[in-house]
Amino acid sequence: MLDQKTKDIVKSTVPVLKEHGVEITTEFYKDMFKRYPEVKNMFDMSKQKSGEQPKALAMTVLAAAQNIDNLEVLAPAVERIGKIHVDAKVKAEHYPIVGECLLRAIKTVLGDSATDEIIEAWGQAYEEIAKIFINVENKMYEAK
Repeated sequence: MLDQKTKDIVKSTVPVLKEHGVEITTEFYKDMFKRYPEVKNMFDMSKQKSGEQPKALAMTVLAAAQNIDNLEVLAPAVERIGKIHVDAKVKAEHYPIVGECLLRAIKTVLGDSATDEIIEAWGQAYEEIAKIFINVENKMYEAK
């Protein structure tokens, strides 16, 4: 459970995510594929090339920030994305890779404006969001 200060910090990043979200997620994928090439086959490279995937992730991150006080409203999106993840064989052990690379991309793109406090808050928020996805996806795997 996130404390209110963490939620407030995450919400304060909404304007920055609106402006730089696609840049952050483009950097995220570039970094992740370079550092963890074993996950590359889980992604549709045509959607990477077209920019569709970075844009979709940017919108998901933005929605999470906007709804950090009430993540339950994201349930329909989590279900839809979860199905894609299960089809791609995404597992719980992949989420730390994503978190690490996402935080690194935020820091790379935003530089000094991504303070330690912001990175820490987003790290905590990411862990909460990842738990939601992992739980939904685990249920989907069990139902198979």
